[in-house]
Amino acid sequence: MKCPVSGDELLQLIPQRPPFVMIDTLLSAGGNSAETSLTITEDNLFLEKGMFREPGLIENIAQSAAAMNGFSEHSTGGEAKVGFIAGIKDLKIYKLPILGQTISTRIDFMDQVLEFQIVRGRIFDNNDIFAECEMKIFIKNN
Repeated sequence: MKCPVSGDELLQLIPQRPPFVMIDTLLSAGGNSAETSLTITEDNLFLEKGMFREPGLIENIAQSAAAMNGFSEHSTGGEAKVGFIAGIKDLKIYKLPILGQTISTRIDFMDQVLEFQIVRGRIFDNNDIFAECEMKIFIKNN
């Protein structure tokens, strides 16, 4: 599998299923980072009054991390693992994306302690940043 990854191939990399999928495409993945994109559509569960709300931004970061992990697992013959948000640190939301906007999310792996992975997520569009945080994710071993 090579990037970009979208559609049914993307669903092989993450445990979420529609309508709760908050990424459209895995644009790149390798080493300790990945980048995804999402176009905010009218049927998005987190769209309210034309704006993609804060919980959607957090879920977008978590699913981007899941896609990075799923891509890594898939490249070694494994399957996507289920993860749970265990903590969020230094969350900053600068503004909310609007209906029709395409956002990009960059994930940088920071550390792994037992089953806990720590990543830094940053959501942006062109040069504007929407949100960023450090996220601790519990990775459930199958």
